Amino acid sequence: MEENKTRYSDEELEEFRAIIIEMLDKAKKEYNTLRQVVMHNGGNDIEDTAPTFKTVEDDGAFQLSKEEASQLAQRQYKFIQNLEGALARIENKTYGICRVTGKLIPKERLRLVPHATLTVEAKEMLAKQGKN
Repeated sequence: MEENKTRYSDEELEEFRAIIIEMLDKAKKEYNTLRQVVMHNGGNDIEDTAPTFKTVEDDGAFQLSKEEASQLAQRQYKFIQNLEGALARIENKTYGICRVTGKLIPKERLRLVPHATLTVEAKEMLAKQGKN
């Protein structure tokens, strides 16, 4: 990491924006599919082209319950909000800066968790304090 660097360059921010937009697009598609499952569970009114959440088990086919689909949809919605927050931080050039330490979050971490607002050290420190 560059010494004394306080923020990512505009070029670096554009790289992260591309990653986030791609993730956001996938997340929104998955969220919409989960909402379809919740709204039409058990009915035959979903088009045949819609992906279904089925896995084969020993005792036959298991279908995602309405409750499970609803929980996954809520988690996906929160993920979408976090990604949109990351885009806002890119806009105001605060993206990638730890909200606890003020240090840059390493690029490797941001590529894996593009909505991260904490360095791993800050996250561990908060966890020890029970403020996660």
